[in-house]
Amino acid sequence: MKIFLTILILMTTPSLHAQDFLYAVAKEPTPVLNSPDFKAVFGGIDSITVKTDEQGLIREMEFIAFPGTVFYLLGEYDHGTHKIFKVECKEYEYNTELFIDSRFVELKKKRPKARFIAVPTKEEIYEFLDNAVGSKYCWGGNYYSGILKMLELYKPKVSISDELKSEWTLKGCDCSGLMYEATNGFTPRNTSKLIDYGEAVEIEGLTAEEIAAKLKPLDMIVWLGHVIYVYDEKTSIQSGLSKGGVVKMDLIETLKEVMETRIPVNDYSASKKERFVVRRWFNNE
Repeated sequence: MKIFLTILILMTTPSLHAQDFLYAVAKEPTPVLNSPDFKAVFGGIDSITVKTDEQGLIREMEFIAFPGTVFYLLGEYDHGTHKIFKVECKEYEYNTELFIDSRFVELKKKRPKARFIAVPTKEEIYEFLDNAVGSKYCWGGNYYSGILKMLELYKPKVSISDELKSEWTLKGCDCSGLMYEATNGFTPRNTSKLIDYGEAVEIEGLTAEEIAAKLKPLDMIVWLGHVIYVYDEKTSIQSGLSKGGVVKMDLIETLKEVMETRIPVNDYSASKKERFVVRRWFNNE
């Protein structure tokens, strides 16, 4: 196990009050991790390694906060030239600890206004989806062009490959991150909330063809762990690890592939079987 050498200062709430800084606002796309040890993830002991699991995924990644995102400060790890803040974030309320690099944010004494989030137009969402096709799969990613600043702040010791640069800069997106970025954070970030998001489309007992006939653009074919989006009446779009990233596919073939291992249900919580639901969230009127 790698020895974590950084000095921990874990500030209490009164100490943060004494500094008069309780909040931080993202100045730019900001990586949010579930670990305070950014250096171990982006560089490691040899300063040329990105920490990934056996699937090649950075499991410490939670999401990328958009500019204007507000964080509440809980504590800090002081690295001298910068700090790693332990934070809470109303835009990402899941049961996990969150950490950010101070160099991505601006400190505030008073609670800032929450970031304004409005659903983009259908045309804007489709323009984004079309541009995202071909992007690689990135766990926790929702900024598919990547964050070049990561190479500046956590500089590799030597020249690295383009593939490693993509990992280092979090280039790409995961399944829920695709629509999260397309909507500027309007839709929930993770599938644990998407399975109940919007309204249910009744699909229980139907064939792939029958389900496809009921679907509308931007409907979500979702289960705990993955989500696929309806692009149009004949096409799906998703960011899948097994697909290599963001791809469009035939809608009926997509449904048939899903139904090889999962059954369609109307209510995700009403069954314990391997299942999926369709949730309608976008007003196509």
